[in-house]
Amino acid sequence: MGVTASRIAVAEVFQDLRSGELLDSSFEKRISSLDDRDRRWAHELAYGILRRRAWLDSLLTERVRGGLARLDPDLADLLRAGAYQLLHMRSVPPYAAIAQTVELAKTRHGLGASKLVNAVLRRLDRERDNLSRALPPDPIEALVVTHSHPRWLIQRWVARYGMTDTVGLLEANNVEPPTYVRPFNVVREQLEAALEADGLEVEDAPLVRDSVRLPQGTALTELAAFQQGQLFVQDPAATLVTQYAAIAPGSVVADLCAAPGGKTLELARGAAQVVASDRSMLRLSRLAENMQRVDATGIELVLMDARTPALRQVDAVLLDAPCSGTGTFRRHPDARWRLKASDISVMASTQRSLLDAAANVVKPGGLLVYSTCSLEPEENDQPVDLFLATHPQFVLEPPPAGAVPSEVLDNGRLRVLPHRHGADGSFAVRLRRT
Repeated sequence: MGVTASRIAVAEVFQDLRSGELLDSSFEKRISSLDDRDRRWAHELAYGILRRRAWLDSLLTERVRGGLARLDPDLADLLRAGAYQLLHMRSVPPYAAIAQTVELAKTRHGLGASKLVNAVLRRLDRERDNLSRALPPDPIEALVVTHSHPRWLIQRWVARYGMTDTVGLLEANNVEPPTYVRPFNVVREQLEAALEADGLEVEDAPLVRDSVRLPQGTALTELAAFQQGQLFVQDPAATLVTQYAAIAPGSVVADLCAAPGGKTLELARGAAQVVASDRSMLRLSRLAENMQRVDATGIELVLMDARTPALRQVDAVLLDAPCSGTGTFRRHPDARWRLKASDISVMASTQRSLLDAAANVVKPGGLLVYSTCSLEPEENDQPVDLFLATHPQFVLEPPPAGAVPSEVLDNGRLRVLPHRHGADGSFAVRLRRT
């Protein structure tokens, strides 16, 4: 039996992840030759494994002599893929899940490995009705197994949010995220009509008025509205950052760390000019492609490191700082396994440096907006509080009334939480230079 191209692609994705590559970039590279149906299937498998990894490992470890950790990492990933197909993908018959994984193991590791995979998966299939294994007595460890997040991260969240809210957050992170789109060069009603003409039934997005939610599995690039530049993809949490910023129409705006560019497009709606910069040429080129597709104007692209911005002072600066991304785990399930506790401290140091540099680009009377997609106080409130303590010429300024829904405001700061607001996590604060 030949192994399907989609399963080979997923195996190659996990090979990339083990070498340090990010999931999104690896996935796009490996599935480029697949048709849309196979891409969606491969997406469900690769992302699903990462969302359920600890649970799969607990089941497999009981059925592998010596435990899963003793196996070659690639073979362990193949077992996870087979187990996920068996237990979570109704479109895959059990015999296909087993046979295809066995053949893939034989191709990549030889006959002995394929026999092991065959035995483990067949046993898992036989025992599928009795898999509700006794959970660890430690409540944190029980959450690790049932919700597949690192222990250190769960401990942090339980200490901050409490057990009930943490469970809600973990559950939110393991749900396949919806696709939300924003109208561009058209109003929402026109966009909705174009999408309905393509046979889609769209829904309202949470928290923002103009965004719409596409049906799950929509082939975005095949839509006429996409091809004609009438939309771009953006989660409500990101849209809320620019609405919260409430930058005055006609302003000259510097968007530091701008790629992939959704916030740049939002800023361009009302700004006289947006200078969008990033230190990565690859990321900047993707922003340029998106700009060209939607025919955006008033945007200048600059290859530049935000720690040393070579810009004159402008009316407003958006610093969408690089961060741990703990608010976007539902979209990037690999991040939870890649992130280390020490990374948060390292990121916080970088963010403080970026804030200091961005302040120099804001002219007197201008606005500095700091934002992240993190949930962690070390990356959000703490650098802002330190900045205000050391930069007396800046004051925290809440947004104008009605700029964003009141439920996402916390003492004048934007705070969007996945388990409370049904969107990605985000944080932002407006800092006025007096």
